[in-house]
Amino acid sequence: MAAPAAPSLLRTAIPLWRDLRVLRVFSQVVFVVVVVLVGARLYANMRANLERQGLVTGYDFLGNPASFDIGERLIPYAASDTYGRAFLVGVLNTVMVSIIGIALATVAGVVMGVARLSPNWLIRQIAAAYVLLIRNTPLLLQLFFWYFGVVIQLPKVKQSIALLGSLFLNQRGLYLPWPVPTETFDGWKPYLMAALIASFALWLALNLIQKRLDRPLPAWWGLGYLLVPAGIAALGWALAPNAPLAVDFPVLKGLNFKGGLRVTPELFALLTGLVIYTGAFIAEVVRAGIQAVSKSQTEAARALGLKPMQILRLVIFPQALRVIIPPLTSQYLNLAKNSTLAVAIGYPDLYSVSGTIFNQTGKAVEVVTIIMGSYLVVSLTTSLLMNIYNKRMALVER
Repeated sequence: MAAPAAPSLLRTAIPLWRDLRVLRVFSQVVFVVVVVLVGARLYANMRANLERQGLVTGYDFLGNPASFDIGERLIPYAASDTYGRAFLVGVLNTVMVSIIGIALATVAGVVMGVARLSPNWLIRQIAAAYVLLIRNTPLLLQLFFWYFGVVIQLPKVKQSIALLGSLFLNQRGLYLPWPVPTETFDGWKPYLMAALIASFALWLALNLIQKRLDRPLPAWWGLGYLLVPAGIAALGWALAPNAPLAVDFPVLKGLNFKGGLRVTPELFALLTGLVIYTGAFIAEVVRAGIQAVSKSQTEAARALGLKPMQILRLVIFPQALRVIIPPLTSQYLNLAKNSTLAVAIGYPDLYSVSGTIFNQTGKAVEVVTIIMGSYLVVSLTTSLLMNIYNKRMALVER
């Protein structure tokens, strides 16, 4: 007797309108099309309204003379330069404030965050009071305090406050020594380039060795990042007939200081306000990250005989970074965007310079898009760098 036929194993095909994979792709395509159509409609409506008012959109005005001066700049600029160069000056000022502010706010935040967990009662309460006061006070009010209540109240030039013998603080800003290139600096440049290349090559080599060994390298290996480039730069310095760099000290001549580097009152107040304000938020991020590490890690480190600072540096903080980095990125982005409040104390950042250009040209749409695009690039660059670092610090499960 013949065996019964086996049931068919073929699965009935799912209709396209019920296939989840097709529906996901279709919904995303529909969403993108809707966004594009709405954006096109808004743009066409804006163009029509501008044309009815006799206004023509375009960025040709960037090539026209700006006809206004900018008091603080990182590149050469004169009133006869174009609006495009004025925008560039504002962008560079904003980037400078963001980079310096992020570096200083990180230091302040880490110190105060660790102090919030100090076993010393007085240190812990001082850190808590700092965080409580700064986080609950508007940043604009703090900038007004530092500029009008502190910087402007400093002594005049003749009565400048001397710090460490070569730093001078007065109403006109902070004057400090600054290295300046000499006639032999050009001959030293190849050694500087070689030092940078050597540092990058060492980084690649150490990463490759660590992957091959599949374990962390000893901490002293990291000294190569400093010693090798420093040795190459020092060799070029020793071979130069004269020192490639000379320190220019500020000296009081007449009614003002000459030489050195001058940090204007506006920049000094802006950086002070941004660093202290953002540092309070970073302190809470650091505190939460440290407390997220299991107490058993600390107990195990103590059992091994590690000292408190060694426990924090070698055991707690590396693990806490995995929790700290994501919210820390948000604080960095906030600092860059909060720098727009510099207009309130007269610092010529991108927002302030753009406001002047808008008042002169009336190009509202163009100026706003340039501002938005510039801050978007700064924010995306910051996020990219922090995401790369976060990926390197992430816990890899095996």
